Amino acid sequence: MNETLQRALSGAVYILLLLSAVLYSTESFFVLFYFFLLIAVFEFSKLVRIHSLVPTLLASLIYGSSAYMLVYKVNIQYVDIVVLGITLFVSLISMIFLFDNKHTELRRVSKYIFLIGYIILPFISIMNITALGEEDPNSVYLLKTYKPKILISVFILIWTNDTFAYIVGKSIGRNKLFERISPKKTIEGFLGGLLFSLLAAFLISKFYMQPKPIHFQKSLIIWGITAVLISVFGTIGDLIESKFKRIAGVKDSGNIMPGHGGILDRLDSIIFVAPFIFLLYKILPK
Repeated sequence: MNETLQRALSGAVYILLLLSAVLYSTESFFVLFYFFLLIAVFEFSKLVRIHSLVPTLLASLIYGSSAYMLVYKVNIQYVDIVVLGITLFVSLISMIFLFDNKHTELRRVSKYIFLIGYIILPFISIMNITALGEEDPNSVYLLKTYKPKILISVFILIWTNDTFAYIVGKSIGRNKLFERISPKKTIEGFLGGLLFSLLAAFLISKFYMQPKPIHFQKSLIIWGITAVLISVFGTIGDLIESKFKRIAGVKDSGNIMPGHGGILDRLDSIIFVAPFIFLLYKILPK
């Protein structure tokens, strides 16, 4: 089969599966992303050369506990802030790691720090994003107030950014963005992805989220900021994963998706940017 066609078909199956699970129900969303998490943990463990049993058990425990608390609205004071703080701290460490060209070997403790803060905890932020909508005060369960629109919109912006960064970079890209880690990424491609992401943010704000007329300007600003966060931190997340792969000496994190690589290759942007988007919504005025 032609490689381009193979890539298009596997990408379409992935998008259809993801959208169907997120839109169908809370349960289908949690189950799909639990499997995504397990595969991502397995792929990351293979990249950094640690046995996957303990990471898998750790991921299951953290994800399962967080899902239970979110679904049944178990309100443990400050737990969201603590988890988000740890995640953002490890994100900062990851960025330092990206720009540090002196140290390429990871100590065992560093591998587990990245495993928890760079892989597992961002999935909790992804779950929390689905609970950012307006809640029904009479509902005891998240199952009654599940709001997937924000997460769907985030994925649309990520796909828009990635697609047009590739198209613009391939067409007119001349200046390398970070050649040492990702030789194909260009500054022109990054700017093209950002521009089209901002356009997509406008369309999402006006036609998909459909705010009341008096709230449209506020919605437009929020989604414009979200588009910028996705373009900047999504690109950084992609570069960080590329560095892990470069250290491991592999092209892809796995081969579960023909033409695309592994689940981690597909989710590297969302798992890095999700905590920043969740932080944005936490600090927005109510």
